[in-house]
Amino acid sequence: MDATAIDHVNLRIPADGLDAAVGFYRDALGFDIENRDLYESGEKPFFSVRLTPASVIHLRPAENFDPPARTAFDHVAIEFAHDIDELRDHLDAAGVEIDRQLEPLGATGVAPAVYVTDPFGYTLELKAAPADD
Repeated sequence: MDATAIDHVNLRIPADGLDAAVGFYRDALGFDIENRDLYESGEKPFFSVRLTPASVIHLRPAENFDPPARTAFDHVAIEFAHDIDELRDHLDAAGVEIDRQLEPLGATGVAPAVYVTDPFGYTLELKAAPADD
């Protein structure tokens, strides 16, 4: 079997987390929110954050939401076509606190990344484009 990419990640959020999700993922990070109308009408049990043309995060509000525990979840990594300074500047302007900055190894190699926490306790690794050598 030859996988080509991760299509989506499905994360549970609190039942009343829609506004906080939109504020963080759309307003602060700049991603599009999809299927909000279908979620609000009850046609879908989740709405989506469009990361790229080929990848999304499904956010599924749940009455029985438990925040992620370090023993069960670590992070979701999202690659950007920006350098680390552009990422930091965008987050600063949006009022998003950076938890830490590292140069982790990922699927596309080593590149600088910053880590932020969404309103529900999920850690996102925002991976910058690799620096030109």
